[in-house]
Amino acid sequence: MSDTKIRCAWCGGDPLMITYHDEEWGAPVRDARTLWEMLILEGFQAGLSWRTILHRREGFRAAFDYFDPDKVARYGADRVEALMADPGIIRARAKIQATIGNAQIYLAMRDTDEDFGAWVWRLAGAASRRGDGVHVPAKTPESEAISKALKARGFKFVGPTIVYAWMQAVGMVNDHAHDCFRRDEV
Repeated sequence: MSDTKIRCAWCGGDPLMITYHDEEWGAPVRDARTLWEMLILEGFQAGLSWRTILHRREGFRAAFDYFDPDKVARYGADRVEALMADPGIIRARAKIQATIGNAQIYLAMRDTDEDFGAWVWRLAGAASRRGDGVHVPAKTPESEAISKALKARGFKFVGPTIVYAWMQAVGMVNDHAHDCFRRDEV
C-alpha cells in the first residue's frame, strides 16, 4: 500500500525530510532548550539547505554535547578547533563561535530566571498565525522584530530570514500548504 498523504512540496521524496515534516515541522515547541537547539540549527543552515542540516543533525547533537548550553557555553579555543575538524557538522568558525556565545546568552537569561522559551513565545505573540499555504514569505515584520530583540541580547546568526524559518519549524507560524495533511494537525 502506498502513502497517499499530501505533503508540503519542500520535503520531496527524501525519507528523512518526510519524517521531519510529518512529525516535527510546524508543531508548536515550548521547551526552551529545544527552541534554542532549533535556533542554532537554523543559524547553521544560513546559505545552505535544511536538508543538509537535517542529514547532519545527529552529528551536530553529538558534536555540541546534545545542545547542552551549560557545556557549550564553556567551549574554548581547543574545542572550536576540534569542531572545525568534525566532518559531521558544518565547519564554519563564525557559526561555531556564535553557538558558544548564544549558549552564554541563553544561560545568562536562565540565571536571571528568564525562560528563553517563554520569552520568544511572548515576542512571537501575534506572529502566531496560519499562513495561506500558498504564499510563504522569507521574512515577516514579526520575524524582523524577533530578530532585532535577539540581536539586542547579543545572539548571532539570527537575521529575520533565519528567524522566520525557525518560527515555521517550531510552530510559531503554520505555513503548511493548504492541502497538506499536517496543516490542520498543528
